[in-house]
Amino acid sequence: MKNDRDAWKLLYKIGGVAILMAVIFFRRYYGVELMTFKGFGIFEVPEVAPVNALDWFGLLQHNPYVGLSILGLHDLINYALVSLFFLALCAALWQVNRSAMLVATASSLLGTGVYLASNQAFAMLALSHKYAVADTAAQRALYLASGEALLAAQEGTGIYASLMLVLLAGLFVSIVMLHSGVFSKTTAVMGLLANGFGLAYFPVLIFAPAWIWIPPLNFRTLSDGLVCVDGDPTLEIGEKQGLTASPKFFTDLPPFSNFKVASTT
Repeated sequence: MKNDRDAWKLLYKIGGVAILMAVIFFRRYYGVELMTFKGFGIFEVPEVAPVNALDWFGLLQHNPYVGLSILGLHDLINYALVSLFFLALCAALWQVNRSAMLVATASSLLGTGVYLASNQAFAMLALSHKYAVADTAAQRALYLASGEALLAAQEGTGIYASLMLVLLAGLFVSIVMLHSGVFSKTTAVMGLLANGFGLAYFPVLIFAPAWIWIPPLNFRTLSDGLVCVDGDPTLEIGEKQGLTASPKFFTDLPPFSNFKVASTT
């Protein structure tokens, strides 16, 4: 029994560290933050994001970190870290509602897998290297065509499907939290609001694409504010089950690098 408890304790700690890293160091929107704040005075960034494969190749060759960040490098890490957080939550709430937690965990892991498969940041970096050393015009044209295909895949439905799956997982977990008695009502309501607002992004995407930039900005501010309001980052389950844990933050944010303002002309 003690070994089992120690095993859960480790998972809780991993989940807590993972979500803290996701919120603070590997937050989404970082690519746009980098451009908006002119590289924070540290990195050289373009005035606008590249629009074609040739421009992306140039940026990735000149400054790989900035190029990868704009293409969603931090989003990739964020999704992986959030998955660890969901595994910790699954362990914490498994006895409350196994069916709901199984669905939520599967949805979060599937969403993460879809995003990892859809993000083309490292594939674009590899192509940029090949383009830089290409000897013939035919080779360069081939790499440019491949780059355009990767960019099209990056902007496809996979990015949005992954976000929806993770937000749905968060909504399921928040509902279980609300009836668990393990987490505070504040934590559960935080999750319901954060993931509910995130899911509201999709009707906006369909019916009002010109407003596509509004939800992520307000959603980020709201979810960060709710996390601060909740106070103590120690999970209540640590006291109620004799385990120490850290993951009380329940936020999930849409990938900023994929938001565009639709043309109204």
